[in-house]
Amino acid sequence: MTTQSVVDMLVHRGLLTGGQADDIAHEILTTGKDVIHELVEFGIFRHEDEFWALVAEEIGAEHYDLSTFEPGNEILQLVPAGMARLCGAFPIQLTAAGLHVALTDPLNPQLLEDLRFGLGKNIIPVVARTSQVQGLIDKHYGTGSGSFEEIFNQLGVTGKGGNDKGSLEAEANSAPIVKFVELVLQQAIKEKASDIHFEPFEHEFKIRYRVDGSLYEMAPPPVHLANSVISRIKVMSNMNIAERRLPQDGRIMTVVDNKPVDMRVSTLPTQYGESVVLRVLDRSSVNLELSSLGMPPFLFEYIQDTIHKPNGIFIVTGPTGAGKTTTLYAALKEINTIDAKLLTAEDPVEYDIDGIIQVPINEAVGLTFGRALRSFLRQDPDRIMVGEMRDVETAQIAIQASLTGHLVLSTLHTNDSAGAVTRLIDMGVEPFLVAATLEGILAQRLLRTICKSCRTPYDPNQIVLNQLSLSQSDIGNKKFYTGAGCGVCNNSGYKGRKGIYELLDVNDPLRELITQRAPTLVLRQKAIELGMTTLREDGLRNIYDGETSIEEVLKYT
Repeated sequence: MTTQSVVDMLVHRGLLTGGQADDIAHEILTTGKDVIHELVEFGIFRHEDEFWALVAEEIGAEHYDLSTFEPGNEILQLVPAGMARLCGAFPIQLTAAGLHVALTDPLNPQLLEDLRFGLGKNIIPVVARTSQVQGLIDKHYGTGSGSFEEIFNQLGVTGKGGNDKGSLEAEANSAPIVKFVELVLQQAIKEKASDIHFEPFEHEFKIRYRVDGSLYEMAPPPVHLANSVISRIKVMSNMNIAERRLPQDGRIMTVVDNKPVDMRVSTLPTQYGESVVLRVLDRSSVNLELSSLGMPPFLFEYIQDTIHKPNGIFIVTGPTGAGKTTTLYAALKEINTIDAKLLTAEDPVEYDIDGIIQVPINEAVGLTFGRALRSFLRQDPDRIMVGEMRDVETAQIAIQASLTGHLVLSTLHTNDSAGAVTRLIDMGVEPFLVAATLEGILAQRLLRTICKSCRTPYDPNQIVLNQLSLSQSDIGNKKFYTGAGCGVCNNSGYKGRKGIYELLDVNDPLRELITQRAPTLVLRQKAIELGMTTLREDGLRNIYDGETSIEEVLKYT
């Protein structure tokens, strides 16, 4: 059950005030605790059964204890396995009034509609502990989600997919399609996916998840359902479902497994239909704390010092998906105090942070980074974050902001830290202005970490060591690890990701070189002479610590 549906019920019944409801919802969001457990801890109920009795009273149903319940075969056959698992429903008894069913989420009236629609019977809900209902479903129907083909057949999907707006909308809002898309999103959140790809081809409809930077394919649904599923996603993200010839962008804000999840949605017309990609922004799984990003101590201290400076520019650089935004958000959170005014311009705003004024860029109406930044300077800010320096106008206003006493944080897409300096000058910014305002540049990458459950030591061959420019004398008795592959990591050998970093501290010798328009290579060489740890060196540190593999470091550095 969603936290929201539970607290709404309790507020409606006068058992919670609005303030208490907000406190409980916030506690659940930050700790990930179960809503019922939290209510008992808060003293709203003495024990769990008291809560379920209230739910039964709320929906006008009977409250059952199913701890010793054993159904007969004839009852089990009334609800197909796929539907039982999909709707979280377990049949209890059949009477003249209808089929009595226990639900894992009795506060969701849509489930009753789905069951009525799929079974063609009147459904009477009964209330029992979620754990008891789920236990019976797992015991008698198995724990797998079943093939999607089976689920669709049981829910009576035809998937004719008409082309007019009315039939598209009807198909997109049909119960089976709604449940299917819900199931896909649930699975993605469970696997901690960052993106979900829906890809129609001539003879198949692929669905893939990106987890820790790598794509994994899930069981494909029948190809004739592609239009209906994609239309459903377009409905959820407020797009025009009749427009299939032009790319569209939208956003889905939903709750999956009690977690608020934001998704950026992008459609692209292809030869065989629309390809859709959802970027998952799971706010509950992102830890926006600078101390939890796994930085070496000297780097953590440097960033702490830099973001507390009164003015200057700090840039984080790297390719798409390198974690630049997360690093900047963590830095902002660190300086988000009552005595500082913080403004951000982002395309789009990925995570809402209390106390920070965040502006979404909208180029369609003329709100560009440059225009937003110009307005920022009239809003009396202390610190500004610009999502990306895309053009000379944005870069010049950022420099102007820095010179007039503001700290500016931003990102650039360059391969290394020294390359960011050259990029700014190539854009048309005067070198002396770059030298005067730049405080530091952080290049970063995200590497997959070896799964702790199947990590095993091994001896790399000389060919691999040569690629890392290492000799036997360099490695001495250091150990190397790889992931053997197990159930915990989907046999990939990797679980989770961590950052590797390269920090270019812009000091006087470097400022002199920047003013002289020195090329990237010269700047890089000078920074290394002055003690800069390169991405490759930080990657090696992580290899020696057993955090990541040689392959990952070679792939990203």
